Amino acid sequence: MSTTPRGLAALAGITAAAVAIGVAEPVAVLTGPRSAPLIAVGGLVVDVVPEPLKQFAIALFGTYDKIALLVGTALLLAAFAALLGLLAVRRLWIGLAGIAAFAALGVAAALTRAGADAADALPSLVGAGLGGLVLWAFLAGPLEVDPWPWTPPTPLPGPTPPAAPTPAAGVAATPGPDPASRPPAGWEPLESSDPESRRRFLRGVGVLAGAAAVAGLGGHWLAGRRGVSAAREAVTLPTPSAAAPAVPAGADLSLAQLAPYVTPTSGFYRIDTALVVPQVDPETWRLRIHGRVRNPIELSFADLLARPMVERYVTLACVSNEVGGDLIGNARWLGVPLKELLDEADPEEGADQVVGRSVDGWTCGTPTAVLRDGRDALLAVGMNGEPLPVEHGFPVRMVVPGLYGYVSACKWVTELELTSFADFDAYWVPRGWSAQGPVKTQSRIDTPRPRNRLTTGPVMVAGVAWAQHRGISRVEVRVDGGPWREATLAPTVSVDTWVQWSWRWDAIPGEHTLQVRATDATGETQTGREQPVEPDGATGWHTVKVTVR
Repeated sequence: MSTTPRGLAALAGITAAAVAIGVAEPVAVLTGPRSAPLIAVGGLVVDVVPEPLKQFAIALFGTYDKIALLVGTALLLAAFAALLGLLAVRRLWIGLAGIAAFAALGVAAALTRAGADAADALPSLVGAGLGGLVLWAFLAGPLEVDPWPWTPPTPLPGPTPPAAPTPAAGVAATPGPDPASRPPAGWEPLESSDPESRRRFLRGVGVLAGAAAVAGLGGHWLAGRRGVSAAREAVTLPTPSAAAPAVPAGADLSLAQLAPYVTPTSGFYRIDTALVVPQVDPETWRLRIHGRVRNPIELSFADLLARPMVERYVTLACVSNEVGGDLIGNARWLGVPLKELLDEADPEEGADQVVGRSVDGWTCGTPTAVLRDGRDALLAVGMNGEPLPVEHGFPVRMVVPGLYGYVSACKWVTELELTSFADFDAYWVPRGWSAQGPVKTQSRIDTPRPRNRLTTGPVMVAGVAWAQHRGISRVEVRVDGGPWREATLAPTVSVDTWVQWSWRWDAIPGEHTLQVRATDATGETQTGREQPVEPDGATGWHTVKVTVR
């Protein structure tokens, strides 16, 4: 049984976990970043966490939801490791069994990811082995603290004190401290530890935690060096056979707080299930168009670049976007029309779904008819005049105007499989989302912002509205539940992008509520009925409360 105090025992457990995670990182450089235990387990959490909790995380953290998940997973792991340290004080085998259980979870999570092989188990196994060794070293080996050391005291200078009298015959001696009365080993208060032993223990914690940090950061750095940034920079995009229409003058009102008409690439939202951005080498990338087709097709990246390409402005929106949310952006995309590829593959009768499959196994199901109805649905290789950013799907992704991303915007795409909605449910469908997700007519107030303090007089109210592939015909604003007033629409490139709008309001002092609604080109007006994002997109009027002085 260890004699380590409780506080140090918990610290030993945390240090052992840090070593296990840190050492696993450089091993995962060889086997792939998704095999690292923290990433593998985090990916498993993404797949199995209840949908309401997942939507809460997106609403709370937005595009930082993955960072929040990894931090939360690390904190839970630290708490679990501290508990293991405390349990291991009494029974070392309990702590080692806990580490083995975590290793088993890491192995299972890594091996169940798409494209995994036996080597993906190595990071969890190696990390757990070293973590167990560290726990043993702290609680039963060379770093164990002895809280009951005994060193003969050094006599003080001066006269020797008289010896204690020997009890007379028949008189019981006064008993001294009974060793059995000491607290159970391992449960002594921290201050009972020998200072030197405690210092040795803490030095061991510092050295091992530092080594774990160096290993973890070094592994992360090496993984970056093995990434595809250099390959992306080497890509030269072809000149499109059909360039994007010019953005008309006045399409961007250039007002403070108003989203620009074209979203900068660095500010484009990112929502997906990949905790580690897939690094896909364009030299080895292949696209298979197969399934229920008469002419299966396989293309390399060079084959794709050699085909005629078109360039289009398309606004993409996430189905998780709350009313008034910012999970939406407009960009200029370059790619091969999907209709041409599907026409060559020649889908069989009844193949009403195209399943896009990412390199990491994620799937989306897109109606075949939508991809062949003439809209600018692209297999995109470029974004805003540059090769796709790695985090946005390099080397190739899907872009489909008029559909939410969860049913169309497959990043890092490697397969297009023709099947039917009756035969296959894509990733989000079993998790409670609709099989088909057309974008709903929506509008947003960008300025003024909620709780802005305004001055009496003219105030420019402005924002954006969208109904991709239908277009916006009218935007209306009202104040404090009064009559709807028509806003002015800025020009736009096409029905596949959002449009900016503005309305001049003569503000008077007081607390006021602004609301906006849009009408699409089919005549359908945005509903005021509030509905959450699940199962097919939020509805309601964006409402902003402001104060006028």
